[in-house]
Amino acid sequence: MLKILFLCTGNSCRSQMAEGWARHLKGDAIEAYSAGIETHGLNPNAVRVMAEVGVDISEQRSQHIDEFKDVPLDHVITVCGHAHESCPVFPGRTKVTHVGFDDPPRLAKDAATEEEALNHYRRVRDEIRAFVQTLPEALDG
Repeated sequence: MLKILFLCTGNSCRSQMAEGWARHLKGDAIEAYSAGIETHGLNPNAVRVMAEVGVDISEQRSQHIDEFKDVPLDHVITVCGHAHESCPVFPGRTKVTHVGFDDPPRLAKDAATEEEALNHYRRVRDEIRAFVQTLPEALDG
């Protein structure tokens, strides 16, 4: 089984959604993890929009990249620019791929209504789902 870590700045939203989708859609092929360069806690709106599509990420927790230094990862996927720029070097055969997604909390901060804010989370959730559906084949090459 392929061990994949989704990495972003705070491990609160995008990487958490990616881990949730990977477990939900590709649990037979991928052992999914997520972490951050920092830990900001689990974003409640990320939990909410994932629950809307039947994926429960409420038991996931915000983890620091250092917690994975002894895990033999096959692949690290950075889902934001800051994480990609700050990504540590991984030992051995770990490959790193960058697939950037917009930051829902940043997009939602100027929203006029809660629904408008949640729509930013939903769009990114669906973009991450579309990407995860291409795994692990998209990582070949």
